[in-house]
Amino acid sequence: MGFFRDIKLDTSAALERDPAARNIIEVLISYPGFHAIFWHRFSNVLWKMGLKLIARIISNILRTLTGVEIHPGAEIKGGFFIDHGMGVVIGETTEIGNDVTIYQGVTLGGVSTQKGKRHPTIGNNVIIGAGSKVLGPLKIGDNSKIGANSVVIDDIPNNSTVVGIPGRVVEKNISPNGPDLSHNKLPDPSGEDLLRLNEEIKKLKEEMKKLKS
Repeated sequence: MGFFRDIKLDTSAALERDPAARNIIEVLISYPGFHAIFWHRFSNVLWKMGLKLIARIISNILRTLTGVEIHPGAEIKGGFFIDHGMGVVIGETTEIGNDVTIYQGVTLGGVSTQKGKRHPTIGNNVIIGAGSKVLGPLKIGDNSKIGANSVVIDDIPNNSTVVGIPGRVVEKNISPNGPDLSHNKLPDPSGEDLLRLNEEIKKLKEEMKKLKS
């Protein structure tokens, strides 16, 4: 059954991606991110059966207990890992692929009050850094990495690294193994632009001094 297969993959993901996880018992008992996805999968089954009020009640209880809010309508494949989890929000029409990792404070939100698809579609092997916001019915390509505190409002191609507000692609990684977990060690295009401007201003000042003399 898909439910139990996905739960097994979720457990393995926590053990593989969190060096603090010592054993499976610890993950099952003390990981709020795992608790959130476990009960989300149960509430998602109820949602599909038409028991939507019960599904929403379970989602509300889990939000209070774990600090993670996942709408029961969201579709999430196996190997999903929420590191820490506090403040994570995942909207109703969100779709998440296999082996995705997200950190605390991430929002997968909508930008429309209209019904229909209004939340992101996240590809396989994606990492979304702490505090990032991915907004609207956009697509994040496979093997991509979104830097901490980025705000993404446009589609992102496969194998991309994204930083900034609004988020923009700063690097392409064609590795088939997906991105590493270092979502804090990313290029700073704004900072690099400022350094270049400072260098150009410095050169202009030197040239003006020569002209005056």
